[in-house]
Amino acid sequence: MSNLIVVDNPKTWTLSIPGVPLVAAKTYLTEPPYTEIENAKVFNLCRSYRYQTAGYYVSLLAMARGHKPLPSIATIQDMKTASMVRLASEDLQELIDAGLKPVHSNSFTLSIYFGHNLAKRYDELSSRLFRMFACPLLRAEFGKEEEGWRLQSIRPIAGNDVPESHREFVVTAALDFFAQRRFPHARRPAPQYDIAILRNRQEKTRPSNDSALRKFAKAARRLRMGVELIEREDFGRLAEFDALFIRETTSVNHYTYRFARKAAAEGLVVIDDPDSITKCANKVYLAELLDRHNIPHPRTLIVHRDNRDEVLERIGLPCILKQPDSYFSLGVVKVEDAATLDAEITRLLEISDLVIAQEFVPTDFDWRIGVLDRRPLFACKYFMADRHWQITRADANGDRDYGRVEAVPLEHVPVAVLNTALRAAKLIGDGLYGVDLKELDERVCVIEVNDNPNIDAGFEDRVLKDELYERIMRVFLARIQQRKEASGLYPP
Repeated sequence: MSNLIVVDNPKTWTLSIPGVPLVAAKTYLTEPPYTEIENAKVFNLCRSYRYQTAGYYVSLLAMARGHKPLPSIATIQDMKTASMVRLASEDLQELIDAGLKPVHSNSFTLSIYFGHNLAKRYDELSSRLFRMFACPLLRAEFGKEEEGWRLQSIRPIAGNDVPESHREFVVTAALDFFAQRRFPHARRPAPQYDIAILRNRQEKTRPSNDSALRKFAKAARRLRMGVELIEREDFGRLAEFDALFIRETTSVNHYTYRFARKAAAEGLVVIDDPDSITKCANKVYLAELLDRHNIPHPRTLIVHRDNRDEVLERIGLPCILKQPDSYFSLGVVKVEDAATLDAEITRLLEISDLVIAQEFVPTDFDWRIGVLDRRPLFACKYFMADRHWQITRADANGDRDYGRVEAVPLEHVPVAVLNTALRAAKLIGDGLYGVDLKELDERVCVIEVNDNPNIDAGFEDRVLKDELYERIMRVFLARIQQRKEASGLYPP
């Protein structure tokens, strides 16, 4: 992948970065050779990114050509959007307060050059901001308020506005950046496409273990796709990739959803897509959806303050109460008597205006059917944790005990289970889902449809082994190619 630095006028450009071609914006925008380069990374250092300026069009046409612009159009807009700046300030609050604690004035300006500042003590803050607002040269303005320091604005710096005393540092920072490993080695064939896998190393219940993530990366490389594991701080870098694969527990009120939204806006292939996250995250929505489409499910009541007294009559005891945004057995309680039922409904209605009450359907295991692209991918039996009614049980210290997982070949899954799972998943979309079902004597019922299903090495992959990871990566490859063809970047 070639790197280009695009500026308004190379003759007046004051920074010399060896080994990286310097191109005039007009040349990049109008001359044929630059429309034909494939997989270029374009470092847009024009004076202005205002709407319909040359700098704006450099990033816009880079996207149209299948190049990777820095900054992207989405990043340019994010820097102008007060809500995005506020979210960044909230996400980095502890780091901002710690980093600016020695500052005695009520304002502070931080210059960020390829993720670095001249003062080493600001390096972490500079790096985090650069990864959220991926732009080569940035200036961040902070103000001190009663609650602490706040990021008030962040904007690009024109190359010619870099103070002369900083220029040598900028060149060094740029060379270090270009030397980083995300640029392919010359001896290794360059990947056709790049996939970002979002993960959180601190998450205890993450959907894929480290071994599975390595297997995803190997499968992608076999298909000539590069993989980079990214984290929360890499929000601003999404435009560098062709696809985003979220392997962190998702939620609507969470940065995973912002990642999905931004990636979709950038034109990336996204799993889990924002629509799937929204639909799967809320059990009230799922209950209404399954009922409306006659998908068999346990007897369910959407509870609010005016009908809470109907739970006993319509659902009975014992029953299950679910917080609408519950996930992985969290926010789910089993109640066995009227007093506990009343207390738990009161507690849950303090959190949400609506709560799910569901009949208790005891079984030794739940079926988990993995579905991708509207087709079955894998099947497992998730057995209940020892002496417990759920597949996972937390002790007093928060440590979790899990039931046994048994992978099952798809051809051995009861037809009713498979068909019901596919019907339910198709109501959500064409992404990657885990459908949980219970098989009873005379019926099969859907418990829920999950986005972001677990795919752990040694568990869900026991039947297909490495083929499971390759099938998922093949869907990414096909969708990326379809998008490129649809946009006219590559011939069909």
